[in-house]
Amino acid sequence: MEKELLVYVNGRFTEKSKAVVSVFDHGLLYGDGVFEGIRVYNGRVFRLEDHIDRLFDSAKSIGLRMPLGKRGMTEAVLDTLRKNRLQDAYVRLVVTRGTGDLGVNPALCKDATVIIIAEPMASALGPREPRTVKLVMSSVRRDSVAGTSHEIKSLNYLNSILAKLEANNAGADDAIMLDQRGFVSEASVANVFLVKGGKVSTPSSAAGILHGITRARVISICHDNGIEVLERDVTPFELITADEVFLAGTKSEILAVGTIGGTKIGAGGVGSVTRTLYREFGRVVLRREEGTPVYEEERVKAGQ
Repeated sequence: MEKELLVYVNGRFTEKSKAVVSVFDHGLLYGDGVFEGIRVYNGRVFRLEDHIDRLFDSAKSIGLRMPLGKRGMTEAVLDTLRKNRLQDAYVRLVVTRGTGDLGVNPALCKDATVIIIAEPMASALGPREPRTVKLVMSSVRRDSVAGTSHEIKSLNYLNSILAKLEANNAGADDAIMLDQRGFVSEASVANVFLVKGGKVSTPSSAAGILHGITRARVISICHDNGIEVLERDVTPFELITADEVFLAGTKSEILAVGTIGGTKIGAGGVGSVTRTLYREFGRVVLRREEGTPVYEEERVKAGQ
């Protein structure tokens, strides 16, 4: 019988089937909390420091007091991977406001809840070409930067879920969301890039995007390879008439976009720039300096 995965809940490890939190936890009742999705490649956690920094930034923006410091949170992630003997995995790190009452007041939640789930996941970067997906343009607007902005990676993902439902109903893989002004923001759980005339563009912070870790690394790969990249407002017209469109996210990695709302993007497959960035990203994630080693022998080699 295969051994059940262990889940970290407030410093203790529990079998997956037995891992629970209180029904009075405000993460459940109100989506009051923050999280990170993190990838592990070949025993090294990709850009772990960046993820931990973003987690703490999200917590600060909603006034959530973290029960562990950055070093303690880092070690908890690594320990969860070790307990489960994982080499290639997806990690979900969640911090909720904790247990309170049926009121919305966060001051009544005494201690935050920390949950770390790690499950095996093979890299999508194995194939020579990225997967091609079809999208729709959602009628659901991305939450305003003056409201529950996706700059905060919070547990409240209803905005994305509504867009995903629209995509499901249209038989599409995902949806492109516009901001309150009508400019392109992002997909339901991934950042958007377009290519026109060999130049790469991606929506800026003004569009209420999540500051994606993969997005940032793709931008730096563009710079390293002499590809001009701009962070700016992007119109739906520009997206539809682009030579190439692709998505980037921690779990999905890089996906080519074939159609949006039935309209073919470029040749309707993987474009040359997307292919280059996909292959370069596949090399980057395996570099020793890009990841934090999980196991002691690797940490000794890395001098950590």
